[in-house]
Amino acid sequence: MHQMPSIDAFRLLRTMSDAEQAMAMTRVEAKARIRFTVAQALAQGRVSFHYQPVVRAENPRMPAFYEMLARLRLPNGQILSAGGFMPAVEDGILGRAIDRLGLAHALRALAANPGLRLSVNMSPLSMGDEEWLAILAAAHRGGSGVCGRLILEITESEALADAAQTIEFMDHVRRMGPAFALDDFGAGATGFRHFRDFRFDIVKIDGAFVQDVHRSRDCQVLINCLTTLARHFEMMTVAERVESQAEADWLRAAGVDCLQGYLVGRPAAQPELPPAQSGDGLAATA
Repeated sequence: MHQMPSIDAFRLLRTMSDAEQAMAMTRVEAKARIRFTVAQALAQGRVSFHYQPVVRAENPRMPAFYEMLARLRLPNGQILSAGGFMPAVEDGILGRAIDRLGLAHALRALAANPGLRLSVNMSPLSMGDEEWLAILAAAHRGGSGVCGRLILEITESEALADAAQTIEFMDHVRRMGPAFALDDFGAGATGFRHFRDFRFDIVKIDGAFVQDVHRSRDCQVLINCLTTLARHFEMMTVAERVESQAEADWLRAAGVDCLQGYLVGRPAAQPELPPAQSGDGLAATA
């Protein structure tokens, strides 16, 4: 049963211009179209995953791990990156379905290549998704050790949305072997004090602070502070969206452990660089 809009909602509508109302409706309709497209793609097996290398700053030919990124193939053959559809579905059942599919795909890839280490992105709802947890638990019970080469990426905003739930989830899942990465650090409101509470294994510096870092004193101060803090908490640092050699050179000199971006490797259907040996743990780069 649909509820009637509240009085405040009616007042809001009256204060909006026709253009504003039309724009709001356009956004709602666009989100609905994206969700329908994603539902069709899932049903027809048109959601796949690409791999982007995260390389060691001191040796860019040696990947520390690969990030697995969702891709959606439209009926006309066009490929959409995750940014084109995930924001519209990550807060609902379709987002959970993609997370389950991605986790299962990652575990199969890890089982097929003992030298591979993969990170996968999670939407907030998957923390309480029993089916997602069952997929991970089944792999852990299999005893192959694949969970120990899996990294789960949680964005800064998602980690803070329910800090207590995030910490409880991380404590539970860590017993099965996966590591955790704090994604897009700097894009949200996380304070440095949360490093102590969450105990992430990896922190990924948002690309907004990486762009032209060699020319931005503000970004340099932030990244220097972050690398010092990460070393204290024994976390690996990854700079995202590295696109120029000047950026890479500055980040390496600043002590950032790993680089990710078009400069060092674009997403591909298969890993482009030789995978790191399974014996190369996260601690080796920290």
